[in-house]
This record gives sequence, structure tokens and C-alpha cells, in this order.
Amino acid sequence: MKLYDILENLSTPLPNCEISGVTDNTKNVCDGMIFVCIKGGHFDGHTAAAEMLEKGAVCVIAERDLGLGDRQILVENTHAAYGDLCAAWYGHPERKMKFVGVTGTNGKTTIATVMQQMLKKAGHKVGLIGTVQYEIGEEILPSPNTTPLTDAYFSLLKKMADAGCDTVVMEVSSFGLEQHRIGPTHFDTAIFTNLTQDHLDIHGTMENYYQAKKLLFLRCDYAIVNTADKYGARLFDEITCEKRSYRLAENGTSADITAKDWTLGDGGTEFSLSLDGEELAVRMKMIGLFNIYNVMAAMAAGKRLGIPTASMCEMLKEYGGVRGRCEVIPTGKEFSVICDYAHTPDALEKTLSSLRECVQGEIIALFGCGGNRDATKRPKMAKAAAKYADLIVVTSDNPRDENPLQIMQDIIVGLEGCDTPYIAEPDRAEAIFLAMQQAKAGDVVLLAGKGHEDYQIIEGGVKLHMDERELVAEGLQRL
Repeated sequence: MKLYDILENLSTPLPNCEISGVTDNTKNVCDGMIFVCIKGGHFDGHTAAAEMLEKGAVCVIAERDLGLGDRQILVENTHAAYGDLCAAWYGHPERKMKFVGVTGTNGKTTIATVMQQMLKKAGHKVGLIGTVQYEIGEEILPSPNTTPLTDAYFSLLKKMADAGCDTVVMEVSSFGLEQHRIGPTHFDTAIFTNLTQDHLDIHGTMENYYQAKKLLFLRCDYAIVNTADKYGARLFDEITCEKRSYRLAENGTSADITAKDWTLGDGGTEFSLSLDGEELAVRMKMIGLFNIYNVMAAMAAGKRLGIPTASMCEMLKEYGGVRGRCEVIPTGKEFSVICDYAHTPDALEKTLSSLRECVQGEIIALFGCGGNRDATKRPKMAKAAAKYADLIVVTSDNPRDENPLQIMQDIIVGLEGCDTPYIAEPDRAEAIFLAMQQAKAGDVVLLAGKGHEDYQIIEGGVKLHMDERELVAEGLQRL
């Protein structure tokens, strides 16, 4: 590919030479490449620009004058420029497919996966990008990031386009939006789920977090917004694209899309959905009030994309749910074990409150908190659990470089003044066994925080294999 084909809207006096690639990684630079200077948290690519030219780079893209003459191209934002360059390098695959983006704190994975299943049932070949995994039709790929890094993202899109995918459904993270990882991707439909405390170690404030999420709705044609959430209500008022609101029909509230007359049980959920003038009786295997919200958003997006409502309703009757999202782990016992990814105070409270409505016995809630992450949410997790759980088991999650016992102590602070009893056990396998040991007929043990993850991250970023389904099986043998 020629230099001018990649630069597109950027100008340079350099000759229109052949280009061998585009990168922001100093380790990948070789003859004929374009090097983009990105300032990150630990390294500023501008400091290596001259060295990259010596290694064979044709030119560098920078945000400030580095004294490199006509071999530097200055731009306002190198993150944004890198997204544009990668899109061009891979032949603009983002122009060849239709995109549905889902953003928010909780619910993204379920909505994206349900959307994917609805589209597949309707005959589409779908690309899926999300927290659990990436999928190209039936091919499954690992997911190192919810929203891939820029080069990996456009490489993945090219594979999807080449494989004949017509639609891409993706979870769009606040990091992915702020860092311009998705380049010039434009979305036909964008969904906002909710915004609750998370990632404040990165964003600093909830306002910054909100503004990052809002970026998705500046690049979409049609928005579907949960206006029961206070940030969703604000977003709905602020955006100018075509939009629809959704929420439960209760306490005199209204929205464009509503659900009412719901019945919650441990074997599934039923509700009545009002969708663009059509009244639908929805039955699904997924449990919990929060999953009614998820399905409302998915069906609204499906209607927008032309999927027949009968097809969507039929799919929901058959679909068992997403791995690690209120996933029932078989035990063969008279108590149940549910694995869920809830790792924020709001998500944990919503999961527990939904279980409270359909569980006959007691709820035993097991959870921890991640290390090297926002520590202020740790006591809030405990308070959220204490509202609905009959017993709390505090344990380790992904401690990373922090002391697991200190993380647990930060959690336990939130239980001061609460009557809910708790057990503290740092070994997650032992904690799961203790939780099951306490369970009686009709009880539910909720394993919160890990969800789909089959590993634990300890000091130095080391990943240890740890699948809660296996830990439950081991615990059952001991019982």
C-alpha cells in the first residue's frame, strides 16, 4: 500500500513510497513503516521518534514539533490519527458491515450476546466483540480486552468482513472510546445500559466516566437508552440522534419501550413488552429483573435492524443465557449455585435483589474485589450485599499486586453496623466450599465477581487457572 493511500486526509512532502505497516509499538518498527507517537501512562512514544526513523520508519506521526523536518507529520491527537491510519491500512473494514454498539457499566455482555443470537437466528452472519470472547460467525477467539487495542481491532474487523459477516455487535468500553481504539467506526445502533461506580482509578470522577461513555452516541444513527438510570436520562436529553428510551412501566413512569406484568422465578422470567406499538408476551430462561432490562434493549435493537419480533421471542424461549451471567452451576443438591460477573456495588445489589424475589430459602453471597483497582467501592460492595444476603462470604478475587487480606479488610469495613453475618476466607476454593457447606434445601449460593473468568490474577500479573465450575465440583465431592 502506498503512503498517500494510508495518510488520506494528512499531507506530507514525502514521496508516495510503498508502506510496510503502521504501528505505535517501538518493538514492531522496521523498514517502510509509519510510527505513531502515542503518550501512554508509562511511556511517551514521542521520546523514541528519532530512533524509530533510524530503525527504518518512513515517517512519524506526532502531536508536537520534534525537530525531524519533513519526516514528521503533526496532528492534534495521535490516538485518533492512529485509529484512522489502521482503518486505512486494513482497507476500511468498518465501512463494509453494520455495527451495533453497547456501552454502560453493567449488562453489556448479556445484551451483545443476546443480540448476536437474535441476528444469527434471523439468518445473519455476525461478528461479536466483547468481554467473554470474540466470534467470527462460529469461530471463537480469545478476548484480551473488551474493546481490542487499535491495530488488533481493525485486524479483527478485516477478518470478519473477509468471512462474510454483515453485522458486528460489540461491547464498547470507556477506554476504547477515550483512546480512539475504534477509529472512524460508525454505529447504526448504540445502546446505553446504565452508569454506576467503576473504573474511577482510571477516569477519576463519575463525570469523566460519563463523558467517555457519551462519545459512542456522537457516532451513531440511532440510540436506545435506559432512562430509569439517572445518567441514561441525562444522556437521552443531551444527544441529538434518533433515539428511543426504555424502562420498566411502574410508579407512573413512561418510556418509548416498556415492560410490565413481570413474573420472576428461579426457572425463568415472563413479562409483557410494549415495543413500537406492538404488545409482546416474552418468556425466557434467564432470571432476574435486570435481565428484563437487557432483553428490552436487545429486542429494541433487533426491531431496528429488521428482525421479526416472533423470531426474537422464539429465540429467547430457547436461550439458556450467557456464561458467567447468572449462570446456574449444576450441583445435584437441594440448594443452587449461581455464578455471576457482578463486580460493582450496583451490579451486586441488582443481582441479589432479583434473586431475593425468586429464592425460597436463604441467599449466601460470596465475593471479593480486584486489586490495583478503585478501592473506594470495596466497602460499598459489602453494604450492597448486606441488603439482601443472609450470609456473606468475603474472599479473594484478582488481588494483582495488593495484599488479598488488606483488600478483604477494606471490604469488611462496609459491614460495620450491619447485622448480616459473614465469613472471611482468602482462599477462594475454600471459601466456595464453606459457602456450600452452609447451604440448606432451597438456598442459593451466589458466586459473584468472576463470572466467565477461568483464572485468578496475582502479583506481577501472573494468571493462575481457577474455574469456579471446577471449584464447585471439588467442593461437592468434599461435601
